[in-house]
Amino acid sequence: MINISKPVLDDAEVNAVIGVLRSGMLAQGEKVKELEKRVADFCRVKHAVAVNSGTAALHTALYSMDINSGDEVITSPFTFVASANSILMQGGKVVFADVSENDSNIDPNCIEKKITKRTKCILPIDLYGQIYDYDKVKILADKYGIKILEDACQSIGAEQDSKMAGTFGDAAAFSLYATKTITCGEGGIVTTDSLEIADKCRMFRHHGQSEQTRYEYWDIGYNYRLTDIQAAIALAQMDKINLFLDKRNSNAASFNNAFSGITGLIVPIAKPGNRHGYHQYTLRITNKFKSSREDFVEHLNGKGIRCGIYYPKPLHLHKHFTKMGYCAGDFPVAEKLSKEVVSLPIHPALSSDDVNFIIKTIVNYAR
Repeated sequence: MINISKPVLDDAEVNAVIGVLRSGMLAQGEKVKELEKRVADFCRVKHAVAVNSGTAALHTALYSMDINSGDEVITSPFTFVASANSILMQGGKVVFADVSENDSNIDPNCIEKKITKRTKCILPIDLYGQIYDYDKVKILADKYGIKILEDACQSIGAEQDSKMAGTFGDAAAFSLYATKTITCGEGGIVTTDSLEIADKCRMFRHHGQSEQTRYEYWDIGYNYRLTDIQAAIALAQMDKINLFLDKRNSNAASFNNAFSGITGLIVPIAKPGNRHGYHQYTLRITNKFKSSREDFVEHLNGKGIRCGIYYPKPLHLHKHFTKMGYCAGDFPVAEKLSKEVVSLPIHPALSSDDVNFIIKTIVNYAR
């Protein structure tokens, strides 16, 4: 069986955890600080703040950017629900804008018409590991005095014009979930160049208290702290991040070379100036392909190749968003993509035999 995702863990992670257990410092401590410095240096930002999930990172960042009740945040409907739910968690209003067909990220051409006097932030997603069209979104943000929160939960290590993911906004949020490029099971990171944002994040993750003055509560906060156990795992993963990224890109290149000529099948591309993170390798099965997406997936599953649909229904068609007035037809590109996308295994645990078997299976099926 070739799984859609598989964390790559070895003795380095095991020994790192044992070291923390023997130290007696299990909660947030020196390992968390070490991870924060490591991520900040890797992303080339001034500050990184570790929290206990990617969702917590998004929520914490929105708080730190002063998103409050009734403030509007523009984001994509074609993503995992945490991006939009985090806005609701902070009392904000979710305003969706459609996505681009060529990269599945928020379409800058659809953003401006959504901006109102209550718009406080744009929250673009680096979907599947490719950084959104920053230059065009930044022009709009500057024009209207709007902040940007980059949802980089799927894109650690990705680049655009030699800048790293995590730097394309006033703040950014990463996820360290089990299926991500770098994992510690659950975890998240907020990155920013703003000391004010970083300090607010540190307070918010710690029950609203400054880490310098315990039991002095400045505002509402949550227990969003990361443990040293998790940080130790993530640090061991960071030692391998470039190997992981190289393997994901190599696997993607092999797939692209094999599949790019198949009628009705659209392969993912890295846009000019971008290095794709390939958290997911996502094909599009169009109506010109030899079969439906469902038959294609069934065939792959029958051959022992697990694949995923990310995402089968855009967010605006889910119940708690339809209550806001959203309905079918509002975002036609997102709705179209949700009916076409299918993601193949791309993780670095794939062997060359696995890659060749996936290629052979799909090419033979397409014939």
